[in-house]
Amino acid sequence: MDNFDIIVIGGGHAGVEASFSSANLGKKTLLITLNKKMIANMPCNPHIGGSAKGVVVREVDALGGLMGIAADQRPLQIKMLNTGKGPAVQCLRSQQDKHLYPAFIQKTLEELPNLTILEDEVASLLHDENRVYGVMTKSGKSIHGSAIILTGGTYLNARIFRGREHFDGGPDGEKASIGLSDALRDMGLELIRLKTGTPPRLDKKTIDFSKAEIQLGSEDVLCFSFSNQKSTPLSEQLPCHLIYTNEKTHKIIMDHLSESSLFDGSIVGIGPRYCPSIESKITRFADKPRHQLFLEPEYLDNDSYYLQGFSTGLPVEVQEEMVHSLPGLENAKLLKYAYQIEYDAIIPTEFTATLESKKYQGLYAAGQVIGTSGYEEAAGLGLMAGINACLKIGNRPPLILKRNEAYIGVMIDDLVTKGIDEPYRLLSSRAEYRLLLRHDNADARLSEYGHDVGLLKEDRYAAFKEKQENIHKAIDILSSNNIDDKDGLRKLMESHGFEYDNQGFKGIEILKRPTFSYNEIAPLCSALKDIKLTPDSVLSLETVVKFEGYLEKQRREADRLIKAEGISLPTDLDYLHIDGLRLEARQKLNMVRPLTLAQASRIPGVNPADLSILLLYLRKERKA
Repeated sequence: MDNFDIIVIGGGHAGVEASFSSANLGKKTLLITLNKKMIANMPCNPHIGGSAKGVVVREVDALGGLMGIAADQRPLQIKMLNTGKGPAVQCLRSQQDKHLYPAFIQKTLEELPNLTILEDEVASLLHDENRVYGVMTKSGKSIHGSAIILTGGTYLNARIFRGREHFDGGPDGEKASIGLSDALRDMGLELIRLKTGTPPRLDKKTIDFSKAEIQLGSEDVLCFSFSNQKSTPLSEQLPCHLIYTNEKTHKIIMDHLSESSLFDGSIVGIGPRYCPSIESKITRFADKPRHQLFLEPEYLDNDSYYLQGFSTGLPVEVQEEMVHSLPGLENAKLLKYAYQIEYDAIIPTEFTATLESKKYQGLYAAGQVIGTSGYEEAAGLGLMAGINACLKIGNRPPLILKRNEAYIGVMIDDLVTKGIDEPYRLLSSRAEYRLLLRHDNADARLSEYGHDVGLLKEDRYAAFKEKQENIHKAIDILSSNNIDDKDGLRKLMESHGFEYDNQGFKGIEILKRPTFSYNEIAPLCSALKDIKLTPDSVLSLETVVKFEGYLEKQRREADRLIKAEGISLPTDLDYLHIDGLRLEARQKLNMVRPLTLAQASRIPGVNPADLSILLLYLRKERKA
């Protein structure tokens, strides 16, 4: 019980992926959590996916992680977002069961060889001047490990706020982790105070859904995991509903604004800009007469509904008034009241692109404890921390995903290069090459890495290779064969508003046209009859064919980035004494300590002139 390869602190979504990857890579792993029953808990909205986040879940799956497999078990609702837009922004979003999702993950981890789960609280880390080598728990256990992965979520010195009611506590009624923050500060790590919030939960039986707009899922076969081709039928999915705030709601909030913990000076932590409280929305957008709210189910067999968009720091009696002012909720019973939660996080620039601490070898961190927000971001970071900790223990090169390879790569680079001034949320707009980072091609981008690391097992890797071969075969056939069913082609062309004069067309020529689909063309081309493509494969094939020019342009741009990434910067470079560098650039470069010139270029406060001076300095040093 005293010695492990990997010790993971925290059982949230980052801790789950770190533990899962470490144990599956053959490392003796210990997961320490405050409450085993809360592993993979969803204290806020129980959904997986969404803009950019849905792609991250696919990336986690392609690398061999667990989140996508768990999310596919029994989604309450699933749909593809942004289908009216281009493939660069399309992504899955599912509503999960707040009991079933964590239950599946807990069972998976309990049955996992190499993994031990300990219910305890970490008080401090065992360390010397430049490395960590274990943990000390509050129960008095001294446990040694080759690598420690900190995934404490929103629990570090966590404090709950409802109006003027303030108390120490973690999410969903759990206790906070008190003391570890001070131990980390004593180690010289820089912390920041952040906050987030959650809305009320309502009793379904007391909601009048006739006053809301129904929001249905999809009847298509939609899955997060590439290993799965089955999804919950639309007939078994639960609907969500859309309502809006109104003038009465806004007046109640404004009349009681001084009672909100967000406006009375109680909260000092910085909240997420992209998930504000309802008070913040109404004051920030005073000209808006209404704001969207969604009623979303939390369970398959429970009446609790989540009121998305109604996070608040107002007292419980005011929350009652606010909810009852909304259409369909005049008689709604509140099962849980909203709250704000404030917590400590470590500044992410304390870590390298492998998610290892710059100050202490063997210390890794992932998730909200280094400033992110969201289950999906946490899972992606936890997976990468687990992989890189295992690789380092095995004396293997690290896995660092580039910005043109994965949203996970974008996220890590943003965090360790730019730092944060609010909880970080992954958005498609953060990615320069988002047409390359699509929902449909996450496996093509990352499965080789997952297999090389050893996390993506042989059966899944073989299935991936077969899928790619079939896509390439289909494209080759479309490119080299004329459509041989002329009558069928005539009908197809006419149905799309085109005249047909018996001219010969290769399949690829027709598919490149915007309104035509592979599934319409394939039956007309006999050479394709033996090619089996999944819906995922069809989406990938169509995107590659229809957006060929745009994809090539982004690849060229990415190649330029890769060249800049190829210019390495020494890890011991003395930026503070390089002549010609501005003082701000020296300080920022010294703090971040970028690995490449490209990373240096993304540091706020470092301008092109600084980069030129840096290049000149490197050339002089190499000549010397």
